[in-house]
Amino acid sequence: MANSIANRSDSGDTVTVTWTPETWRHKSAAHQPQWPDIPELEKVEKELASVPPLVFAGEARDLKQRLARVAEGKAFLLQAGDCAESFDGFNADAIREKLRVILQMAVVLTYSSGVPAVKVGRIAGQFAKPRSKPTETVDGTELPSFLGHMVNDLPFSESDRRPDAQRLVQAYNQSSSTLNLLRAFTKGGFADLHRVQAWNQEFVASSNQGQRYTRLASEINRALRFMEATGISSRHPEISEAEFFTSHEALILQYEQALTRVDSLTDEWYDCSAHMVWIGERTRQLDGAHVEFMRGIKNPIGCKVGPTATVDEVLSLCEVLNPDREPGRLTLITRMGADNITDGLKPILEAVRDAGHPVVWACDPMHGNTFTSDTGHKTRHFDDVVREVTGFFSVHRAVGTWPGGIHVELTGDDVTECLGGGEEVHPQDLGKRYETMCDPRLNGRQALDLAFQVAELLDQ
Repeated sequence: MANSIANRSDSGDTVTVTWTPETWRHKSAAHQPQWPDIPELEKVEKELASVPPLVFAGEARDLKQRLARVAEGKAFLLQAGDCAESFDGFNADAIREKLRVILQMAVVLTYSSGVPAVKVGRIAGQFAKPRSKPTETVDGTELPSFLGHMVNDLPFSESDRRPDAQRLVQAYNQSSSTLNLLRAFTKGGFADLHRVQAWNQEFVASSNQGQRYTRLASEINRALRFMEATGISSRHPEISEAEFFTSHEALILQYEQALTRVDSLTDEWYDCSAHMVWIGERTRQLDGAHVEFMRGIKNPIGCKVGPTATVDEVLSLCEVLNPDREPGRLTLITRMGADNITDGLKPILEAVRDAGHPVVWACDPMHGNTFTSDTGHKTRHFDDVVREVTGFFSVHRAVGTWPGGIHVELTGDDVTECLGGGEEVHPQDLGKRYETMCDPRLNGRQALDLAFQVAELLDQ
């Protein structure tokens, strides 16, 4: 099914533009690789267009329904995962530990707030990253920037930094394997709430946050035993399984288009690379290729909104990306920075509210708070993350809108990439286990600490 949008021509006449998965190619596409071998890229696109979808349209519709409840203030979005997934670190243990942290956070949020947590991972496709500069220079040598394993590799050599279209196929294959594992973990017993105590990782369990989680898990176990004792089965799918959805930034448009399919039930287009995809802060140009592509797919979609966004820009994005004002369709992910959140977000919230757009509001407290430490490590301070989330809640309460979710970068590994937290990471600790390929992530202790603090904000 084609979608149309009315544009103004240079003469002032209204011109109807019919959407197809290819119309983005007539627009300017920001932050795209300079592919050196176009015939190879076209061959890969054809290959990906013929492979099975990674997710199904019905699953994307299920997520949209859950996000509609978030937009109504009846649920909370937890969107979390890696900054950028790696081809090198791919294994079942890493996926399980990442999922474990997200499940722990979701339990804390749901049990403490009384509203369900919609769990969406930055996983099974988060292989590409926009960079502030297209190239970087080391010792007088200039090479393309690292754009994520979907495009090139991290070592600083000409061969590694050369964009390689075959990496798109590798990204698809790894995403497929990751999805198989996620489905096995979430449906095969690992996500059962009867195991809520077993989710506590060793390095988390010994922390203050882990001990607080253990007490909460004990309360949940007692509640489940009470249900069984009174004849109420605690083996309901909502307890024994977990609904878990995937998402990533839709940056490399050739990959996204190749995995876009017509749904046989609705005759509508869905990007089957993930249940939800989002537009980044650097690629949300109204007349750009990313907005053009995203306006036509029927998935739930997100759009990052940073401190430079104006009220008019955000209102226009809402009109273009969700013209039918469908609840659950559009999530606006604010990334203002702790110092800008109050003044920057309030006029946008008020304008979107007054215009009647049923958006999900989520807070990304990571990207606006990044700095380089004295040790040369790119980092964030946990206190700034919490300050931005607290400001996000405060502004929403002042305006009368629902602070619908958080969007965070984290890992299940015991890394030292973000400063602070209950078990404080100091500047001199950053080099001990600094493992990210791009941006610094919360470790399991810090992620659980954040969940408890968000839960307290929800309970106020």
